[in-house]
Amino acid sequence: MNDSYAAIRRLILSINKIDGNYYFCARKLGVKENTLALLYALDDGKPHSQKQICEDWLIPKTTINTIVKELVRAGYLTLLPGEKPREKQLLLTQSGKAYNRALLEKIYSTEQEALKQTLQKFSPEFIDAFDCFASCLCAESQKQILGQNQ
Repeated sequence: MNDSYAAIRRLILSINKIDGNYYFCARKLGVKENTLALLYALDDGKPHSQKQICEDWLIPKTTINTIVKELVRAGYLTLLPGEKPREKQLLLTQSGKAYNRALLEKIYSTEQEALKQTLQKFSPEFIDAFDCFASCLCAESQKQILGQNQ
């Protein structure tokens, strides 16, 4: 195994640990993993289209549609007119914001503590490097595997 292969393997295993961590946290918090991801995405206070959430968070459109319906029924989400007639904007209601604060409080706390511990060992540039790797990996996958040029 060459050094490049070993380095990529470590990165992918780390990504899987992170994904698995959020999966187990979602289960413990009583929500589905994709519901947690959608609520996390909407927690910036800005409206987002379902299409934007699907693209940014890599969640299938049908999954987002199902979760949106559930959250609208629960009174946590409202749909606003979008730029295009069929494209609604998603926005948390006041009760949705309260629910989200309670749900994400421990997630944010653990993230902050993990980042604090990491920054004691590494420079903040590791985030830029990780983001760059993710972008390059996606671009190369699009070209070499998925057959799509951006």
